[in-house]
Amino acid sequence: MKELWYQKPAVYWEEALPVGNGRLGGMVYGNWKREVIQLNEETIWSGKPIDRHNPDALTHLDEIRKLVFAGNIKEAEQLADYALTGLPESMRAYQTFGELLIEHDYPEGVADPESYRRSLNLDQAVVTSKWTLGGTSYQQEVFASVPDDVLSVRLQAEGTDKLNFSCRLERGKLYDRIYAVDQNTIVLEGNSGGLLFAGALSCITCDGEVETIGEYLLVRNASEVVLLFSAATDFRVENPAETALSLVRKHNGEQWETLFKRHLADYEQLYGKLELEFGASGADDRVPTDERIRRFAETGTDIDLVSLYFQFGRYLMISGSRRGGLPLTLQGIWNEDFTPPWESKYTININLEMNYWPAEICGLEECTEPFFALLKRMFENGKVTAAKMYGCRGFMAHHNTDIYADTAPQDRYIPATYWVLGGAWMSLHIWEHYQFTKDLDFLAEHYEILQQAVQFFEDFLVEDLNGYLVTCPSVSPENTYILKNGNQGRMCDAPTMDNQILWQLFDSFISAAKELEKEDSLVAVAEQMKKRIPGPQIGSEGLLLEWKEEYEETEPGHRHISHLYGLFPGSQITPEDTPKLAEAARNTLDKRLKYGGGQTGWSRAWIILLWNRFKEGELAYENLKKLISHSTFSNMMDFHPMGEYKRGNIFQIDGNLGGITGIAEMLVQSHNGRIDILPALPKALGNGRVKGLRVRGNASVEMEWQKGKLKQLLLLPESDLECKLCYCGKAVVIALTKNKRCLFDGELNMIQ
Repeated sequence: MKELWYQKPAVYWEEALPVGNGRLGGMVYGNWKREVIQLNEETIWSGKPIDRHNPDALTHLDEIRKLVFAGNIKEAEQLADYALTGLPESMRAYQTFGELLIEHDYPEGVADPESYRRSLNLDQAVVTSKWTLGGTSYQQEVFASVPDDVLSVRLQAEGTDKLNFSCRLERGKLYDRIYAVDQNTIVLEGNSGGLLFAGALSCITCDGEVETIGEYLLVRNASEVVLLFSAATDFRVENPAETALSLVRKHNGEQWETLFKRHLADYEQLYGKLELEFGASGADDRVPTDERIRRFAETGTDIDLVSLYFQFGRYLMISGSRRGGLPLTLQGIWNEDFTPPWESKYTININLEMNYWPAEICGLEECTEPFFALLKRMFENGKVTAAKMYGCRGFMAHHNTDIYADTAPQDRYIPATYWVLGGAWMSLHIWEHYQFTKDLDFLAEHYEILQQAVQFFEDFLVEDLNGYLVTCPSVSPENTYILKNGNQGRMCDAPTMDNQILWQLFDSFISAAKELEKEDSLVAVAEQMKKRIPGPQIGSEGLLLEWKEEYEETEPGHRHISHLYGLFPGSQITPEDTPKLAEAARNTLDKRLKYGGGQTGWSRAWIILLWNRFKEGELAYENLKKLISHSTFSNMMDFHPMGEYKRGNIFQIDGNLGGITGIAEMLVQSHNGRIDILPALPKALGNGRVKGLRVRGNASVEMEWQKGKLKQLLLLPESDLECKLCYCGKAVVIALTKNKRCLFDGELNMIQ
């Protein structure tokens, strides 16, 4: 059983345990006296959709370009601040619903519990708190159900005393009204500043007494109680209160076991697709998880903690991104604030994309549907942005979006705001999804998005003095360089990351058209543009240049490593095919780390993946240890340092999801027509087995290894597959038939 567990309740939000069904989220504190379950509904966002395009953008675009090409960077940046910034500058913010509070009333004289245990069972997706008090054993179980679209809480008491508690929904002063519907149900309604919302709490099972008084739901003399919570907004339904009520009240009198059975059957369909175990470890599940994380920072020998971390990341994706919903924000669906850092929206200059890096390889391709649903809505808005701001055909987006699929610039932060590749990067996930699934219907359905992303750059790219087609204006997210006169600059033309994304975009579009047998005149245009964009350049110090000129950086240890996009997640740079560029990329990574790179969880996760591509398992594992020990809360959720925010760190889900992609790619990689087996296996993970990893070409992988050596490999192709299978310096060309299992020994000899 995979389980996180603790010996005391959570004091802070960052210690609570998450539950979710993709739409509803809860952070369970597990407090035996005054329980707090912080609640989220994914569509509670501030404000309404508005047109934020700056009407002066297109008028001043050519002047900004002239200033950039002339090297007048300060003037270009000032004009961009005036003419390109969105009006208003910020998109909408993701908001908390509030809290469910449960206050227990124990007999007088009862002190602290004689025993206490709080846990998250990853195999069942349920948070359980157990405590013994005055001779009575109490238990609370919480899960969020996809089939029934509710958050369920069961409380039980066994012994001399009964359950006596009050509960209510809490949202400070930011709601309109709260009222009782009947003796066992209360409703809270409000307006987030743009969306009407409502939440309903109902006691569906109680073998004692239950009533409502004011805003309270009261339970007396019960040994078992089941509470259901659900919520809705008018983003999707006409009457949120009616919807929330119907979701909880239709289960009146239903047994908790029935609800749980439906929940578990749904959850296991996804979670059970992948199994991963490593060998013996220096700690086991008898040690609390917070203590295991603390010890891991010192020794790094608790190997079972690595597989626990891996499955916890998959749990977060299953719990936070389900069909019909919104994609994972910076915090997934779990956010305690009304005005969270970065509005807890979608940052698309890496963070949203990283959220979905593990979906395909870790057997959770179903969880990508919300990502592509948002991309479809962005596609429509992005065509308007392309025309209004840049006078271009096609579709584009900048470095952020929100619930309304806004594609206008976000903030007035020059190192990030005026960047036009956000839509292109997101579009590349279409081709990624197709490579893993070989789903031609999916590719055909989303082909126009890829096509129109290319169309935008046919119009947007301009020719520089050397005859290259370049992006201008642009930035290298989110870095700053030093000009020869000592001034700092951010705006530029043709930063390396832009060129690498464009290379990948044009290549993917051309491949997609070929797969679909499209007679598309834009293919020839893309082929020509691919030849005319600048390629990666190596500087005088043997480093991959981040900008087209060899500038000095203000932060050589910057968290973004944008110019290594071509190594990962891209495929333009590989040690096998482009060794000189790969060596320069490695030198660049070494320098980043020398100067303190990887300060954030997501940045550290990216570093793991980059080392994996170099087949450097020990260096990848060293950074994995740092990710778990230095960028992970005690509840195993990733954090981003933010000194001015509450307790100094803010949860960001991208570190978790990028991190588990890093673990997966230690075990298997598949790109550029190769499948590499155990390409970056560190010594610490020298024994293990995995079942259910996915590779490009639509196949799953099952294998076992001992003492760092492959013992057996099973490939299960779901489409015909031809590729080069590589392991430990040996490469064999294989041609596999759809649905025909192929077993290999540790030397890649086919057994059957």
